[in-house]
Amino acid sequence: MIQPFTLNDERDALVRAYVPEHIPGLMTAISRAAPFRLDDCLGWAKDDWVIFIGYPLEQEFSAARCEQLVARAREIYRPAYLWFIGPEIPPALARECRARQSDHYLRLDLAHTKIKSSLQREVNRAAQLLTVEATRAWTKEHQALTDELMQREQLPPLIAELYRAMPEYIAQCPTARVLNARDARGALTAFFVVELAAMQFDTYVLGCYSKTNYVSHASDVLFARMIEDARARGKPFLNLGLGVNEGITRFKTKWGGVPYLPYEFCECFYGTKRTSLLDLLLGGIR
Repeated sequence: MIQPFTLNDERDALVRAYVPEHIPGLMTAISRAAPFRLDDCLGWAKDDWVIFIGYPLEQEFSAARCEQLVARAREIYRPAYLWFIGPEIPPALARECRARQSDHYLRLDLAHTKIKSSLQREVNRAAQLLTVEATRAWTKEHQALTDELMQREQLPPLIAELYRAMPEYIAQCPTARVLNARDARGALTAFFVVELAAMQFDTYVLGCYSKTNYVSHASDVLFARMIEDARARGKPFLNLGLGVNEGITRFKTKWGGVPYLPYEFCECFYGTKRTSLLDLLLGGIR
């Protein structure tokens, strides 16, 4: 048996967190699953599936040790599906993998990163046209911008599901913040969702801008505000999430984000009837 996940476990995770997947509130709201802890690794379980986070909270990563912990999780939960996220895929999982993804987390050092003067000038010009507000609400305007984004771009399934999970996540998590940029008419031109719970960093969760109510560099104005707010709270870093694609990576690196940790995703299937991760997260299997 595994011990219930406690408030002490959550507090310890937030103190030691160095990737967004270490934030219990964020992951629980998005996955709609129950958190667990095995030694110094976290995971989430629901129905017949498990998400295992292979970034240890306390020790250095060891593929051999991680493999043992994943085996224990399988013994306890007997999942048909197991999704592993970590800096390296342990050998046993690599042999069983049916889908893989590689990326890097990007991080911005708030103490030592200086905004380029050309970028600051663009932000200053755009800021004259915009009003920025920090809220705890997801409204019809945010949904409209999200729908607009999904219509104009073919988002990867997991990224699309992340956007779909935002109303529930923001409603559940008091540490979620929505930064809005509004034009002179009060129309929403862009927004960021930021998670504040981790002790050492704020997390950029996602962003969106409107081409209908477009204002040039609105996203840059929000990025500057995100930096300002994190510094005011005394956070050493911003975790900017994954590179995802060339355009997103370029946007994050122009602000000073640098790759600092490898990300490996692996899907393993141990059942008899397969479905997609997206369907499972949406409750396709009961």
